[in-house]
Amino acid sequence: MYLPAHFEEGRTAVLHQLIHDHPFGTLVTLGRDGLNANHIPFELDPAAGPFGTLRAHVARANPVWRDFSAELDALAVLQGAQSYVSPSWYPGKREDGKVVPTWNYIVVHAYGPMRVVEDPVWLRGLVHRLTERHEAGTAQPWKVADAPADYIEKML
Repeated sequence: MYLPAHFEEGRTAVLHQLIHDHPFGTLVTLGRDGLNANHIPFELDPAAGPFGTLRAHVARANPVWRDFSAELDALAVLQGAQSYVSPSWYPGKREDGKVVPTWNYIVVHAYGPMRVVEDPVWLRGLVHRLTERHEAGTAQPWKVADAPADYIEKML
């Protein structure tokens, strides 16, 4: 990603907060048939690894968990607020006209090796945490236990 130095954010806590606030991202991997982009919710464990570790779950039917290059890093893109910036907003427009439009945005590009975890206890824990977090704001939060256990096992 092109990133001018004056826009770079290097504080890990700020990057972690963006991931926490905007956990739905794009996982980009390289497989046998080329690039794959999957839009999935992530969970950040800030204490795992030097910069934290992203965790996610994909459906068994999604080929990404079988078709990725273990030798290459994966890329997770997590984007926050963004907006078009009109040149009309700049005082320079009236002064000399030397202004152009731009786009302001906040985004984290997280690179690292991808690993598949097939341990059902680990997967169940991740799915429970993701579900609890994203159901928390609903009037009647759905729980993983609300679905038949055998159905959930097939989905993991």
